[in-house]
Amino acid sequence: MSVTIRLARHGTKKHAFYRIVVADKRAPRGGRFIDQVGTFDPLPNPPRVDFKKEKLHEWIRRGALPSLTVSQLMKRAGVAPGSSESHPGREAS
Repeated sequence: MSVTIRLARHGTKKHAFYRIVVADKRAPRGGRFIDQVGTFDPLPNPPRVDFKKEKLHEWIRRGALPSLTVSQLMKRAGVAPGSSESHPGREAS
């Protein structure tokens, strides 16, 4: 089973709120997930990102790959263990 760390959208129209979840790569964006490792609220200025660091590092150790957006949020929050290794073919910006 290929596992990824990505955003799951919640909230209402025009008031988005995201959970950072560990999910099977084939599951839909707002569908079934394995574990919740954080939240992202883009509405306040600056946007608020909260990670459960122990859970996040455990899933990365197990082989879960963060999406490009989540890896950028991890880098911005200062919890990225090695942000360039998560996507070897992509440039990190």
